[in-house]
Amino acid sequence: MTTWHWVRHGPTHQKTFTGWRDVPADLSNTGAVTRLANYLPDDALVISSDLTRSIDTASALRGTRTRLPHDPALREFHFGVWDGIHFSTVAEWHPDLSRAYWEQPGDHTPPGGESWNTSAARVAMAVRRIEAAHPGRDIIAVAHFGVILTQVQAVLGLTAHEVLGQRIEPLSVTTLNTATGTAEVINHLP
Repeated sequence: MTTWHWVRHGPTHQKTFTGWRDVPADLSNTGAVTRLANYLPDDALVISSDLTRSIDTASALRGTRTRLPHDPALREFHFGVWDGIHFSTVAEWHPDLSRAYWEQPGDHTPPGGESWNTSAARVAMAVRRIEAAHPGRDIIAVAHFGVILTQVQAVLGLTAHEVLGQRIEPLSVTTLNTATGTAEVINHLP
């Protein structure tokens, strides 16, 4: 069975919705990057979303591992017109929708964006496609907060609302095994 090691990209220092907008990751904490790279399995395949913050983080972790092409299906949620806007401004613009988006995640969709369910379906299809192409392998997938949460949700059988309580820090690793239905989140490596 495939074991997924989901790595959240390095910090972006954004104080706004950050979805498909392409912003860089801060990888200046070389100690954290090195600890993460050393923790991950040496024979794993490495894949990332096609956004710069994930690509650069994957490149920093790659080492001698085989790198798969960037995959746009592993992008963060598409926040539409909310992308790049502070959360309080979004709450002023769309008070009911912005509240429902977080309190009852599912089919609520930001203007021009995608819902939780649409994002989760997109990521699930990519995961099945990657697993079919590389059965039984360890895969390091460098992606985004929302993407990782959709996979924790799927493996642990949680609701979208329940999984939003999970803490997924930048440069953390979330190891998921679908065969055993287990998840281990490591936010800080010693």
